[in-house]
Amino acid sequence: MASAEPTVRPGPAEAVETVQTAPTVQTAGTGETDEPFQSFQTLQSLQTAEATAEPALAAGTAEAVALARAGTLASTAAGSPEARRRLAGQVYTVAWPIVYERLTRDIERRRGHRGCAVSFQKMLPECLDGFHDAVGAIVEYVLVHADRPIRNLPAWIATRITPATIDAHRRQRGRRGALQRPRLPAWLGRALDSDPWLGELALRILVWVGVPTTAGTGLWPLEDWAGRRAAATGDWTGSDPHRVQRDVDTVLAAMRKRPRWYADYVERPLGGKQTPVVAHPAGPAVEPTPLRLVSSAEEDDLRLTALAEAALAEIRQRLATGEPARAVVESVVRTVFAAEDPDSYARPPHEHVAAGERVLALICDAAEIDRIVTEVLAIIAEG
Repeated sequence: MASAEPTVRPGPAEAVETVQTAPTVQTAGTGETDEPFQSFQTLQSLQTAEATAEPALAAGTAEAVALARAGTLASTAAGSPEARRRLAGQVYTVAWPIVYERLTRDIERRRGHRGCAVSFQKMLPECLDGFHDAVGAIVEYVLVHADRPIRNLPAWIATRITPATIDAHRRQRGRRGALQRPRLPAWLGRALDSDPWLGELALRILVWVGVPTTAGTGLWPLEDWAGRRAAATGDWTGSDPHRVQRDVDTVLAAMRKRPRWYADYVERPLGGKQTPVVAHPAGPAVEPTPLRLVSSAEEDDLRLTALAEAALAEIRQRLATGEPARAVVESVVRTVFAAEDPDSYARPPHEHVAAGERVLALICDAAEIDRIVTEVLAIIAEG
């Protein structure tokens, strides 16, 4: 959430006093409890934002309800941090059962989480976190947009769940550095030869990099994408995770043709993903395979691209002073590309071939130097 003030969640002892714990009702003969919040019984009547039949409200929410009716809830919340905390707690108390009934319960049913869909108190920790995030998004939305008279606050909240959660999701993506509304750039579509599946995969990659979690211990949800590839291409036998990984590599290679765009909208949000935690296996301690956000080849490409840009800048500057082209190019290439990569020491010996060794081999061949000089001067001439 973008608010400077933390949103109060129901339940913790540190919560604002106005936040009420969900009332529970014991089910006869079962010993289990459920939380048929008072407003649940009237949610079916909330067909419009201005429903005439007002649901019963939890205790401690009278101030927020009255301010909403007066059209001053947003302005009052903006008046002081203390007022915002107090009203956030009251709005949370009003909103959470509506969000659970209208949004969370359906999501959990689709996930197959029967317990989470039955009762708020039976939700899994990870599902509960998502639920709290959704309610927090609603509270933030209400405290900003409740700037006109609202006769029935619960009914109004029920009609604002979708825009509020979508807006919060986009803002969260923006904070991670990902595109808020991913679209396939025209240049990227051309680089992928307008292939429908690769274009769809590129869009899914742009969406996925803005998600905070990884796909288990892997980086990409290859199993899911394999099914989508089969549906998109009709290749049901050849669409496996290994084939999808090759497609991902193809798309990422096309994206890296614009290094700055790739760094801003792919590499940076990928770096913000949560590191997966796995249980330590029984038996002798074994160092787990590290999660690498990009392959060694991709790291080399990015490093060499940055070196090439630095080399071109130096060559332009020295040619402008009148130095001979061949001497300048040979000197700069030798100095820039033959330098040792400090990250190479972190790689297994079999995985690393020093770029400097390859460069030295090239510039020892007079014909190769002539070819490099010709290509560099052509690049500089093109601007």
